Amino acid sequence: MLALLHTSPLHVPVFDALRDEDHQGLELRHFVDEELLARARREGPEAVADDVRDALRKAVAAGAGAVLCTCSTIGGIAEAAAAEAGVPVLRVDRPMAAAAVAEGARVVVLATVESTFGPTVSLIEEEARRAGRPVDVRTRLVEGAWERFDAGDVDGCARLVASAADDVTDADAIVLAQVSIARARQLATTAVPVLSSPRPGLAAGAQVLHPR
Repeated sequence: MLALLHTSPLHVPVFDALRDEDHQGLELRHFVDEELLARARREGPEAVADDVRDALRKAVAAGAGAVLCTCSTIGGIAEAAAAEAGVPVLRVDRPMAAAAVAEGARVVVLATVESTFGPTVSLIEEEARRAGRPVDVRTRLVEGAWERFDAGDVDGCARLVASAADDVTDADAIVLAQVSIARARQLATTAVPVLSSPRPGLAAGAQVLHPR
């Protein structure tokens, strides 16, 4: 069983749909804790490290063979706790970061909350070092998009993010830093590659559980 650690219940149907499309038969179990992101935004990701470890222990106790953290703000915290958890712990945005580095040196990160930028930029820079490639990461906050998502207006949030992506011209890749804005990829019309995390992240989790 692959456990998914979410900080919004709106992510659950996104990953269930991807499972049904790409990984039929993969057993998923969702663990949702919205307070993890709320606290991480207020106090920083390290403030929720103990709570993340508790969540991982619960997932393992429930039978998880691996855990996929779908929150970009706390993904690094979850990944760092893998040794203690005793099962593989993946962050959903790592495959996306690797793909961005492969596209070129100029990467623009779009997000709807400031707390996402630090972990996401660090991850992209880490993947660049691993690949031996140069990278220049810039960040852009999409004003008003988080408020729409938080109110349940997923489409409105996606439209704002897509518009922001279409305004980017001087980049080799655009990274949609959060699962909550992945839908903007389908709406954007820019010629710059727009990358999102849910599909490659779930594929990585499935591969860990069932290597091919």
